[in-house]
Amino acid sequence: YRPDFLFSFYYRYMIPQAVLDLAPRGALNLHGSLLPRYRGRAPVNWVLVNGERETGVSLHTMVAKPDAGGLVDQEPVPVAFEDTAFTLFRKLEAAATKLLDRSLPLLLENRAPSRPLDLTAGTYFGGRKPQDGRIDWTWDAARIYDLIRAVTHPYPGAFTEWGGGPLYIWWALPVEGPCAEPGSVTAVTRDGIVVACGRGALRLITIQKGRDPELPACALARLEGIEEGTRLGPTGDQR
Repeated sequence: YRPDFLFSFYYRYMIPQAVLDLAPRGALNLHGSLLPRYRGRAPVNWVLVNGERETGVSLHTMVAKPDAGGLVDQEPVPVAFEDTAFTLFRKLEAAATKLLDRSLPLLLENRAPSRPLDLTAGTYFGGRKPQDGRIDWTWDAARIYDLIRAVTHPYPGAFTEWGGGPLYIWWALPVEGPCAEPGSVTAVTRDGIVVACGRGALRLITIQKGRDPELPACALARLEGIEEGTRLGPTGDQR
């Protein structure tokens, strides 16, 4: 069997050249970034981790090197401040539909463009692991927020340490706060737990201690005795 075209949509593995060669009219991949930026693995997550304001989808020919073949088409997507990896992926799905509606007829008519990618102008990122979600409280609040939204549900989550184990932070927002040691709790209100960062502060909204149920941050603070002066991070539950 020799298909006219071969398409790869978010397939995790490299396809052997012998398989690519089966499609005489082209083997094409849909990648979740604006190539040549964010070549490689987990582009949706990396875009958010790095605080980008725009991404998109790219249709390109497949070659032996990952995400390096000729570019057929792209569709940009704005990244909103409140986007998570899940909501951004949904936006990219819609953009992919638009791109394919535009490109497939051109491919069938042999009129689709293909321009070389300048890989020297791009970036490449590898896969992510659960431990990559560890929070460093010396970072700016905005950077920590970007990490949280990049790995919140359905991904493994951003986390810090508390009480001898992980404290997962499923949602939070950067806020203004008093100058204090990074990782120190500066306030506990019904709106959440405010934690000092290297610059600014973060209001924790939904959190989870280990494998316990997720709770509003204020509720878990009452249960666990988290209060002003509590330290989160490698130092644990110091006060």
